[in-house]
Parts: sequence; structure tokens; C-alpha cells
Amino acid sequence: MKEQIKQYGITVAVVLVVLALAGGVFVYSGLYNIGADAPHTRPVFAVMQALRDRSIEVHSKDIAVPDLEDQQLILKGAGQYAAMCTGCHLKPGAKDSEIRPGLYPQPPNLSQVRVDPKAAFWVIKHGIKMSAMPAWGGSHDDATIWSMVGFLQKLPGMTPAQYEDIVAKAPPDEDMDMDEDGHDHSHGGD
Repeated sequence: MKEQIKQYGITVAVVLVVLALAGGVFVYSGLYNIGADAPHTRPVFAVMQALRDRSIEVHSKDIAVPDLEDQQLILKGAGQYAAMCTGCHLKPGAKDSEIRPGLYPQPPNLSQVRVDPKAAFWVIKHGIKMSAMPAWGGSHDDATIWSMVGFLQKLPGMTPAQYEDIVAKAPPDEDMDMDEDGHDHSHGGD
């Protein structure tokens, strides 16, 4: 019996080593097309999607959501969204942007999709590897990130005119630099 267990253990170890070597050869070969203009195979896409979704769910589950109904918070978030997000995630009435067609996977159109506040906060703060979603937590504090989350709760269903109106009322973006003439370009993402 001990001999069978030992033989089984050796077989499992050999199979794992062979699989690891084969995986290493595949990665090193460069055969897998990593270009953003070539979609992943279905199995790879399914694994990556599951990994992303579960990671966000697990890492965001204990985040405490503040009051997202504060109008000043929402106004600040509107300005932040206009400055940083519309190129990829669009604004009401926009069908596409210059950068969006070249992104894979395609980012969600946040003017049409309601997102979970905890997940949105975590993704905005930490970004998503190899997706073009930056980690804004390195340059923005939590209060600013929550303002974006608050705005995202109001964005779906907003008309283009409502969007333009709220962005026009948004306070200046303290995180953006002014040009040499003192003009604020915080809403340059429109």
C-alpha cells in the first residue's frame, strides 16, 4: 500500500513538472497573440473574466459605502468623470471615442450601466491590470474617488443635456494643473 502511494505521488509530481515545463515553453515561444486587436480565445477570456470579477468581489466586499446622495459630492464626481473617464467609458449620447475602439477588452459604457458602489470604488482606486484601467488611488484621495462613485450612480439614464449641465456646474478639479495663463483644464476629457 505504501509503495502504491509513493508511486502515485511520483506520478503526480512528474505530471505537474511536465505541465509546468510545457506552460513555460508555450509562454516563452510567444505564440499567443497578446495584441489588443486580437481577441482572447474563449477559454482564456472566460478565465480572465472570472478572475477579474471574483477578485473585485472579494477585495471590495468589506468596503463601507458613504452617503452617495450628497449633491456636492456628485457635482465633484461629474467634473472628475468628465476629466478622466469619458475617453474610455463615454458620456451620455456618445457612441464612441478616439481611444475606445483600440481597447480590449472594451470598457463598459458607464452612461448605460449601473455599477455596484463597492466594486466601482475598488476598481477606480486600484485599477485593473492589463486592461487600460488605471489605479487612480495613487493620485486621488478616497473622498475624490467616492465622488466619482456617487456620480456613477446618477449617470445611467442621464440625457446628454443633463450631463453637460452637471459637468458645467462641477467645481474645478484640484488635481489638474492650470496652464500658464491660469486657465483650468479640468474638464478636458469631454
